[in-house]
Amino acid sequence: MRRAAVAVLALLLVAGCAVQGDRAPASALQRGCEFLWSQQAQDGGWHSATYGLLKSGQSLTPFVLNTLVQIPESACKAPAGGVDRALAFIKRNTNSEGAVGKTDPLLHDYPNYASALAVQAIRRAARANWREQVAPIVAWLRTQQLNESHGWKRADAAYGAWGMGGEPRVAPNAGHIDMSMTRHVVQALAAAEVPPADPAMTRARVFVERCQNPDGGFFFSTVVVDANKAGQDEGARYRSYGTATADGILALLALGDKPSTDRVQSAAKWLSAHDIPDGAPGFKGDAYKRWTPGLRFYYAGTSAEAFNGLSLKASRQLMSSLESSQRKDGSWSNAENLVKEDDPLIATTFAVSVLRQ
Repeated sequence: MRRAAVAVLALLLVAGCAVQGDRAPASALQRGCEFLWSQQAQDGGWHSATYGLLKSGQSLTPFVLNTLVQIPESACKAPAGGVDRALAFIKRNTNSEGAVGKTDPLLHDYPNYASALAVQAIRRAARANWREQVAPIVAWLRTQQLNESHGWKRADAAYGAWGMGGEPRVAPNAGHIDMSMTRHVVQALAAAEVPPADPAMTRARVFVERCQNPDGGFFFSTVVVDANKAGQDEGARYRSYGTATADGILALLALGDKPSTDRVQSAAKWLSAHDIPDGAPGFKGDAYKRWTPGLRFYYAGTSAEAFNGLSLKASRQLMSSLESSQRKDGSWSNAENLVKEDDPLIATTFAVSVLRQ
């Protein structure tokens, strides 16, 4: 009996040493999540230390939270109260109109983008009163669409779109409208259970479909020439490129299209044919080449989300590229600052959104 007890004790000690000495290292996803949670401020928000415009945290907080609440606890456990502190931050920064990103009268923080992501984050956090929380935000987003109530007609190139947000844009002054802002708002409306037949959705479809090229890919804006980052072929439409095409797929899916529809299928074929693991595709010529690395993380996050919506997986090469470029503290950063991806909060959130797929 004594010998048997000693043998069992020896086995337990060996097993214990094996657990301590051979513990699997934290995954890139876990380290990325832990970095993001470590950056949450005491007020519950995430605040940029890189860009003054993003220091308020009004757009960064729903952006980061919307990704983190999609990570299974088995991959990254949120700190106690972390989600609720972030939700409280969003609530405090929702003004009397229902807009997120406008609480500072002198500095608006991308209110349509912030509000749209706030709706999605609140819905995914799934608190009992989420419908009550998102209702005023959704109502405000409706006022921001370029539609008949602001003098826009279906024939107008900007009809149905959303821009940065603020005072409603009255025809013919569209301001900046684009596919990214529009797809985020459409996704927010879908998250809030607005049906595809709703007038806001049917108007949005007009703009989204206008941004799709015959090759299946998408461009960014029907009215802001310089926003179409891949340029324009002589005498032709704006060129298709990766981020706009991924946005287009996500917009169509949020509008109620099935992955099998012709429009989604043609966009999916374009994206699959042009997909690359370490940058955004579709940019040709010296004048546009910086956009390939400059949009690296936005493209990675958005294309992975689009492929996931099509029941496809992001490429193993993309996963490997992200894993190999992660920094020691668990973050990512882009050497290019064209779309603020040099801010680790932005690059890391996109990277984590890919690795969770």
